[in-house]
Amino acid sequence: MNPSAPTPYEQLGGDAGIRKIVDRFYDLMDSAPEAQLVRALHATSLKSSREKLYLFLTGWTGGPPVYVDKFGHPRLRMRHFPFSIGIQARDEWLWCMDKALDEHEMPPELREDLRRKLYSLADHMRNEAERG
Repeated sequence: MNPSAPTPYEQLGGDAGIRKIVDRFYDLMDSAPEAQLVRALHATSLKSSREKLYLFLTGWTGGPPVYVDKFGHPRLRMRHFPFSIGIQARDEWLWCMDKALDEHEMPPELREDLRRKLYSLADHMRNEAERG
C-alpha cells in the first residue's frame, strides 16, 4: 500500500463528502418505496441513524476514528441484532447505498471497491432465517 496515496475518505471529499453520501442515503431510505421495509426498522426520526452512519463511514473510509472515539468498537452485528434483518432488508439498504454512491463523484474503481465491501458488510448484518 502506498502511504502517500489518498484514502477513500479523502477521495470522497472528506467530511463534506461523507455527509453528502449519508444524507442522500437516508433521504432515499425515507422517501423511496424501494426502501419501505428497511425504513420501518428505523426510528421515526433518522437524525441519530444519520449521525452514527456518518461517524462510522468517516473512520471506515480512513478518516478520523470519530465513531470509535464516541462509542467504542463498532460491533456492528451485535448492534444490529435487535432488528430482524433478512435478504429484503439487506437489499433495500444496499439499494439506497448504491444510489447514494452512484450520485457521488469518485473514481470508478473506488465506487466498485466500496460496493463490494459494503455488500459484504450488509450481508453480515443478516440475522433472519429465510423461509423457503
